[in-house]
Amino acid sequence: MLKGFYKVRFELNGAPGRSVMYMHGGKMLGGNSAFAHIGTYEESDGVFTTEVKTVRHNDDPNYRSLAGTDDATLRARGRADGEILHFEGSIIELAGSVFRSVMTPIDDEIMPIAGAMGEGGIVNGLYSIHIKMLDGVEGGLNGVMLLHDGRILGGDASFYYLGTYTSADGRWKGQILNQEHTPAVSENPVFGGHEVGIGFSGTCTSDGAELEAIALVGKRSVRLTATLKLMRRA
Repeated sequence: MLKGFYKVRFELNGAPGRSVMYMHGGKMLGGNSAFAHIGTYEESDGVFTTEVKTVRHNDDPNYRSLAGTDDATLRARGRADGEILHFEGSIIELAGSVFRSVMTPIDDEIMPIAGAMGEGGIVNGLYSIHIKMLDGVEGGLNGVMLLHDGRILGGDASFYYLGTYTSADGRWKGQILNQEHTPAVSENPVFGGHEVGIGFSGTCTSDGAELEAIALVGKRSVRLTATLKLMRRA
């Protein structure tokens, strides 16, 4: 499950962007603070051929699509240089566009053992996640989270998440380690520059989940809530 988790730096016609991506078994699932990235790949003679669609999950108009449309389709080809993947391609809906990306593996060896799953537990899949700080603390985080058999992978343009959970009978609980993959102090002063441990519990249904959590940010404890929406079953 943990093979193929990457931070992604990309450019579309010279405009930069960042995200996280999980590649395994012909599927590509990932995203960032505003968009989920859902696609497939094939590998032949060391060449990867991909098709990835973007789907907006954050309605904030300050997050604009580089392609000029919320529903864009990327077709690209790439090769591995050691553990790093390089892709080049274009957006179908944007004639003459030039897309390039570099995908760098994220170290997942710190992951604890996956949690136990029971009947009525949370569904495996790619979720959007929208986090809100409590107790008068301003700010929040938006991103994507991949849940699969008790393990958590996810992130956004600046952070990545690794964690575990248990779930049954419409409830779930777990722990997440939130870390930077790109400096975020100026964009998110609450979590930026910190390795953040989060313990959570909440409810789940067939199409989403809610949670309440306490995040340990340095020596400070911050309460937060989050809403997850299922975007693609895995």
